Amino acid sequence: MNIDTIGYNAGLIWNALNAADALGVKQLKKVTKLKDKEMYLALGWLAREGKIIIAENEDEKDLIISLAQ
Repeated sequence: MNIDTIGYNAGLIWNALNAADALGVKQLKKVTKLKDKEMYLALGWLAREGKIIIAENEDEKDLIISLAQ
């Protein structure tokens, strides 16, 4: 996998979050149709750029991802 692919996948995630405000990891995977490795690499990209906020839900079984303001 190359940098361009990771950047493209980050764009898919950003667009999904922009449309939905916040999504759990499972929901995000379903919406974007990315594999685990592709999704986590793209999330790392967006996190490094400060474009997303990652939080645990109340029962700590899923991560909730939203766009940073």
